[in-house]
Amino acid sequence: MPTLTWIGKDKVVNHHHDVPYRVLEHKYGFRTEDEGDRTPTNSGNKIIHGDNLEVLKSLLPEYEGRVKCVYIDPPYNTGNEKWVYNDNVNDPKIKKWLGEVGKQGEDLSRHDKWLCMMYPRLKLLQKLLAEDGAIFISIDDNELANLKLLCDEIFGVNNFIGQWHWFKSATPPNLSYKIKKNIEYVLCYEKQKSSTKYRGVKKISGSDDPMTKPQNPLKILRFPIGSIHVKGVDGIIPAGIYGTDKFPNRLLNDLIVANGVNANEVEFENKFIWLQEKLEYELAQNTVINCSKRLVLSYKKQEYDPEVPPNLIDSEVGVNTTEEAGKDLATIFDGKKVFDYPKDVSLIEYIINFLCGPDDIILDSFAGSGTTAHAVLNLNKKDGGNRKFILMEMNDYAENIIAERVRRVMKGYGEGKNATAGTGGEFDYYELGEPLFDKEGNLNENIEEERIREYIYYTETRQHLERKRSDKNKYLLDKYNETGYYFYYERSKLTTLSMDTLDVITEEAEQYVVYADVCTLPEEFMLTHNIIFKKIPRDIKRF
Repeated sequence: MPTLTWIGKDKVVNHHHDVPYRVLEHKYGFRTEDEGDRTPTNSGNKIIHGDNLEVLKSLLPEYEGRVKCVYIDPPYNTGNEKWVYNDNVNDPKIKKWLGEVGKQGEDLSRHDKWLCMMYPRLKLLQKLLAEDGAIFISIDDNELANLKLLCDEIFGVNNFIGQWHWFKSATPPNLSYKIKKNIEYVLCYEKQKSSTKYRGVKKISGSDDPMTKPQNPLKILRFPIGSIHVKGVDGIIPAGIYGTDKFPNRLLNDLIVANGVNANEVEFENKFIWLQEKLEYELAQNTVINCSKRLVLSYKKQEYDPEVPPNLIDSEVGVNTTEEAGKDLATIFDGKKVFDYPKDVSLIEYIINFLCGPDDIILDSFAGSGTTAHAVLNLNKKDGGNRKFILMEMNDYAENIIAERVRRVMKGYGEGKNATAGTGGEFDYYELGEPLFDKEGNLNENIEEERIREYIYYTETRQHLERKRSDKNKYLLDKYNETGYYFYYERSKLTTLSMDTLDVITEEAEQYVVYADVCTLPEEFMLTHNIIFKKIPRDIKRF
C-alpha cells in the first residue's frame, strides 16, 4: 500500500495522546419555547467554541464510539487561506511547519503544515466514530491526493467507501487561469468494513416494472401457494395449478418454474429468473407478483428501498450549489453576507441520509457557518426525528454566526415568499475550560468533581459514566464487566484505603478498582479479595 511521508510526521502520529483533556464550560442553553431560560438543556445538541483538537479530546469520555456520522469541511489549503491551528507541539521541527500559512509562493511547506494539522484530528475523529459509523470529508484538488493516502492510513484502505463529486458551482470564481473548478469532492470512510448500505435521498418511483434484464439466472424457482396474482388465465394452464371458480386467483400448489417453463411445460412469454433468495425477500416485503393472460410475469413493490447514491452530487439528486447556499445564508441573516463559500444545507442533508437514522449523532469539527446543524434540524422537522448535532469552531464567529444561525433556523427566518418556518429545538453553547491535569500531571482540583469522575471511569472502561451518584454509594462510579470502580476522593483531605474504610466499597463484584490517596491494606488481603488500588494523581504534600 502506498504510504505518505512528510516533514514532521514522526512527531504527530501519536500527538493525539499528548493533547490535554480539558473540560467544557457551559455558557448558556437555548430553547425555542423559552429563550429566557439559559440553564443547560441537556438536549445533546452542542456548539463548542475552541480549537477542535482539544475539543475532540474533551469529547472522548462521553462520545467515544457513539458518533454515527462525521462530516468535516477542513481548510482546503489553496494557498490563499489564513488558517491558524496551534497544536502546542513543542518540537523545533514541528514548529517550523505549523503556524500561519501564507500564499504558495511565499511558503512552499504549506502541505506539510496541513498534514501535521489534519493527522491528530482525524485520529481522534476515528475514535469517536461508532462501529457502524462513517466519516465524510469535503476537499478540493489541492489536498485530495494527500487526504486519500492520509485516510487510508488512519481508517484503513479497505474501509474506503467512495469519492463523491459535488457540482458546487456553475459559475465558479476564476481562481486558476488554467481550469475552471466546478467540482469539489467528498471522501467517505467507514469505521469498519460492514454491510451498511450507503443511500441517497432520491427514491425510486413506485410503478409496475417488467422483469427483464436477468441477473444470475436460476434454473428452478419455486413460487409458494398464493404468491402469484393470476389474471384471466383460465384454460391456458392445466387444471390443478390454479384455483377453482371460487378462488380463481390463487395457486393451489407451489408453482415451480424451470428456465421460464412451469411444471406443466407451459412457457411464460418473458422469463422470470430472479434468484430464489431475491423472490423470497420481495414476497416478505409484500411485493405483488402478477401473471397476465398472456403469461407475462411482472411485479409491483409496495415499498421501495432508497436508491444507492451515484457518485455525482448535483441538482439531479436535489443538491444545490454554493450560490444557492450563499443566498439562503443571506436570507437567514436579513440580507447580509456573513460567510464566504458556505456549504449548501441540501448537501449535508443528502450526506447525513446516507446512513443516519432518526436518533443518531452527527459531528462537525470544522463547523464554518453552521450548515451541519441546519441540516440536522431540517431532517428532524421532516420526519420527526431526534438526531443530535455536535459542532465545534475555533474562530470567534462560533457565537455570532454559528449559534446565531441555529437560533434563527429554530425560530424561523425570512419574510414574505422567502419566509421559512422554524424547526424548533434546543442546544447548549460551550467554551473550552481548564485542563484536567496541571503541568506536573497532578489533578486540577478546580475542576468539578463530576467531570473528574467521568474521566476516571472513561479511562478505566472506555465507557461514558451514566450512573448518577447517590448518598449510599458516594464513592462508587459504576460496575462494568463484573468490576466495581470506586473514586474515594475528598477535595480538602487525604483519603486512605484501609481496613477501617473498606465500607467505601458498597456493592458486591468479582473485582474492585479503588482510587484513593493512600492504601494501607495488606497485599495478601488485596489479592484474596481482588482489590486493586490506584493512587489519585495529586500533590499530597500540601495536606
